[in-house]
Parts: sequence; structure tokens; C-alpha cells
Amino acid sequence: MDEREFDDFYAVSYPRVVAQLYAMIGNRDEAEECVQEAFVRAWSHRRRLDRAEHPEAWVRTTAHRLAVSRWRRTRLAKRPTDRAVGPRTSTPPPSEAHVALVRALERLPEAQRHTLVLHHIADLPVHEVARELGVPEGTVKARLSRGRAALAALLTDDDGLQEGASHA
Repeated sequence: MDEREFDDFYAVSYPRVVAQLYAMIGNRDEAEECVQEAFVRAWSHRRRLDRAEHPEAWVRTTAHRLAVSRWRRTRLAKRPTDRAVGPRTSTPPPSEAHVALVRALERLPEAQRHTLVLHHIADLPVHEVARELGVPEGTVKARLSRGRAALAALLTDDDGLQEGASHA
């Protein structure tokens, strides 16, 4: 992947991966920082990315692992860490419906939230979600079913934002 191809990949994928990670972790600033760091790592591993079947999945997985790792470090240290990677990329603020959806997603178990985001926001088919999470397809289907039901109840309870459920 040359510099131009990587720049194109970044331009297309960055906003989508930020939105997906934000839905997974519930913190937009943290999502942006982790995705930026994931793209920095992707650039240094671009030869591996050339061979990857799904480069965006590689970046998304890396960003999610970074977010989990940072959360653990922050939680253990009980102090904020300096995570500046570079200049901030300007992205539009999320809509009210998206914020309500993320708040509802935060209340779901991690496995359900991650599965819902990958399937409905990242638009991955069940078999790819299973591959990315390392679980059987039946597990993905069960998590989707339970997660949708829980999410619908939460969105109905919270401000009556049932239309937000169509996004997840």
C-alpha cells in the first residue's frame, strides 16, 4: 500500500471506524484518539495490511484493543494518562439519536454491545462478526437477538427514542 492508497483508505475509513468505536466504548474523544493511534500502527504495518483480507477490520480491532488497554491502565492507575497522538481531526458532532443509542449501548453487556456494533453499525455479516470476535455464528446470532431486545427496551424507556433503534 503506497502513501496515496493509504491516504485514501484513511479518508474513507476514519469516520466510519470512529463512529463504530464510539458506539462500542461510549466516549467520542477516546474513540478518535484510539482510531488515530490504530492508523499510525496501520501505517507502520502496511505490508501486513496489504495481505489482510479486511484492512478496516484490522484497524477497528486494533483501535478497540487500544481503548480496552487504556481503560484498564486508567482504571488501575486511577489517574488520567496523556494520550495525545497528533492534531485532532475535525468530525461533526453526533446527532441526538446517536447519543441516545450510544448511551443505551453502554448499558448492555460488552459482548452484546460489541456484536451489535459490528453487525449493525460496521455492517458486517454474521460470519464476519463471528470471525472477528472468535466465536461461533450461533453465539453471534444469540447475542444479536438478546441485544436487540434489550436495546429496544432501553430506547423505549429512555426518552421514547424508538427511532434510534433502527440505527442498531
